[in-house]
Amino acid sequence: MSKNKGTLFLIPNVIADGTAEAMIAPQVRDIVKNTSYYLVENLRTARRYISSLKLGLTIEALELEVLDKKTKDAALAQLMKPVMDGRDVGIISESGCPGIADPGALAVEYAHKHGIRVVPLVGPSSLFMALMSSGFSGQHFAFSGYLPIDKKRRIDAIKKLELTAREKYQTQIFMETPYRNDHLFADLVKTCSANVKLCIAKDVSGQDEMIMTKTIAEWKKVKLSIGKFPTIFVLSA
Repeated sequence: MSKNKGTLFLIPNVIADGTAEAMIAPQVRDIVKNTSYYLVENLRTARRYISSLKLGLTIEALELEVLDKKTKDAALAQLMKPVMDGRDVGIISESGCPGIADPGALAVEYAHKHGIRVVPLVGPSSLFMALMSSGFSGQHFAFSGYLPIDKKRRIDAIKKLELTAREKYQTQIFMETPYRNDHLFADLVKTCSANVKLCIAKDVSGQDEMIMTKTIAEWKKVKLSIGKFPTIFVLSA
């Protein structure tokens, strides 16, 4: 690693509003307090998050640039120029940990290619918190992101997830856009075998948190409305 290059810090964000005091470690606060250049998924979210840490920083004095899934290679090289020139850079996701189901991975890949030190900081991740609290195997699991929007393709995807879980003894983790949570839940209950286990982790770490594991047969007896909350679904067969 060149001593002339800066460090890329992967800075976790909260996954529920108003939880920074409980969820964000002192190490993260120290790094944020001493960093002035950031690549962020959402400018408004990042500014609000940094402000919530109450570190006495002048938010307007910080340099924040957008790094999202639309960022092209040429733009990424320009965004990473400060760290190549010796400045430390912080990556902040819209929610949770950078690089996990997140465009921050683009910057991390670039850093490794160019000999830049990468430092991940401990923080909340709804994916891993849901897995931890599901009661399912954490030895062998897979994250599939968002399932298809089209109903037929979504049901086909659910059938494949169950088959994979059964054949490989692999825990399946996936998610949905909040306003489609209840549609996905209905499809899961209708499609999966009765003995399949499903964990629903709603609003993890938030005021409306609900983490519950039941078999599909048991879920069929429950009148559940998840609502428009960030939710992780975890399946085991």
